[in-house]
Amino acid sequence: MQAPSKYLPADERRAVTVEAVIELAAQQNPSEISTAAIAKHMGVTQGSLFRHFTNKEAILESVMNWVAQRLLARIDKAMHAQTTATASLRAAFMTHIQFISEHPGVPRLLFSELQRKENTAAKKMVNALLSQYQQRLQQTLEQGKDNQEFAADLDVKAAALLFIGSIQGLVVQSIVQGNSDTLLQAAQDTFLLYQRAIEAR
Repeated sequence: MQAPSKYLPADERRAVTVEAVIELAAQQNPSEISTAAIAKHMGVTQGSLFRHFTNKEAILESVMNWVAQRLLARIDKAMHAQTTATASLRAAFMTHIQFISEHPGVPRLLFSELQRKENTAAKKMVNALLSQYQQRLQQTLEQGKDNQEFAADLDVKAAALLFIGSIQGLVVQSIVQGNSDTLLQAAQDTFLLYQRAIEAR
């Protein structure tokens, strides 16, 4: 990461800090990222970080807020551009995977927060993100049932969980293998299987 100016406005400084944390999370265990490491990655002092964030938890909260806003906005835009429920789900699936491909540190951060025992503000934000995401999926699945695209007896709650779980599985596999090059193709194949499982017969 190129060292930012030491005289960035507050909003830009916070945005650059978020970017730094996501970049670091792609390279190391997110739980081990210290404010010293963040400052070093940015080419600034810890003191300059603490002028914009009270502590590391506040930084993580900003990161999760950034992720939630960007991911849901991109998914909403992709889904609303479609004319069928099936196409909307496919667009959401591939948009999510594309977002992860562009920001590989994001899923590592999300998994790290969800594993923490403490109910931190960042963890609450991750859970809120998952809940809002699931609601969007369930609404689309209900529309698909109404349009007879999906099976009439489809359990939309279970189908939404399977959708998110399929993405999580692909991401975990790419992390374990240390290779995200085949993620997009694997996502296309996985969504096809998912579509066949829920579509009307």
